[in-house]
Amino acid sequence: MSEDRPAPAALQFPFPEPPRIGEVVEVRPGILWLRLPLPYQLDHVNIYLIEDRDGWVIVDAGISTPAARAAWEAYFDGPLRGLKISKILVTHFHPDHIGLAGWLCARFQAPLLTSLSSYMSCRVISLDPRAFESPSNRLFYKSHGMDEAAARVVSTQGHEYLRQVEPLPETYRRLLMGDALTLGGANYRVVTGDGHVAEQVMLYCDSAKLLFVADQVLERISPNVAVWAGEPDGDPLGHYLRSLRLLLNELPADVLALPGHMRPFYGLRQRSQELIAHHEMRCGLILDACRDGDRSVADLVPLLFRRVLDPHQMGFAFAETLAHANRLVRRGELETVTQGERILFRVADRSSL
Repeated sequence: MSEDRPAPAALQFPFPEPPRIGEVVEVRPGILWLRLPLPYQLDHVNIYLIEDRDGWVIVDAGISTPAARAAWEAYFDGPLRGLKISKILVTHFHPDHIGLAGWLCARFQAPLLTSLSSYMSCRVISLDPRAFESPSNRLFYKSHGMDEAAARVVSTQGHEYLRQVEPLPETYRRLLMGDALTLGGANYRVVTGDGHVAEQVMLYCDSAKLLFVADQVLERISPNVAVWAGEPDGDPLGHYLRSLRLLLNELPADVLALPGHMRPFYGLRQRSQELIAHHEMRCGLILDACRDGDRSVADLVPLLFRRVLDPHQMGFAFAETLAHANRLVRRGELETVTQGERILFRVADRSSL
């Protein structure tokens, strides 16, 4: 996830202080908010529970670590004691959201609800984790200027994923854009967003003006928007910006956003506009740099990420920088050129247009 800036003054936070690990906050009647620990700089993930007629729906599951599992046990022995869990709904396949979904499904004999992209992405990584280590995968990163140490870290992410995600159930219920869910007597519409991942699931309740927004819009940071080796010419930033504009155009101004990290907030439109401007600014930085000469992704990373990055962080920063460069290629402002095995970005020659 990339740095942005402090939350804009236009945002309003009905819960200025988030719950500590072990505490539960009632967001609205029948909607609970709690947190689980993460072993990262972003040290938590938000979990929500929605009361339904036959039990409670858990929205996202946390990462599969001893600390997160112990936190769940403490919740079930404490503030969630006696609650019947009827469904596990996962917004997307990243380990901090899907990691303990299989464990929760088995514990409560509850079905899994998620998108096809999330379910299949998780299963594919589990079936073929060594795909990350293929020679072509490493060559992809090195061709864009990544050094050998960083390429080695990126190519082990399949094994890291398996350590952080429990096996999923053999069956699931697919959630698709436009689907309707009735939970606790309220009608929710499934909205999916792209860019951070494919088909990230969000839930919108018009009567309550509530949006479970997952990682699509966060208060102070932008979710990681990355190009990976399997789709080297992909345009996830274009998908992300389009998804933000959908939220701007389709949802009311007074919706309460319940995100996957940080605090719930009012001001979804303002925050979406700020994220669009943030990414356009970063595209501008890349375009200006390429006006001074051809640049590899490795050359461009320090323009977008000015702090010191460890090899793990470098993998995500690299992939996000490439997403911005690919967006400019799609818009016809940059083009790619090759020098031996190296791929460089150059300002596009429009003289023939």
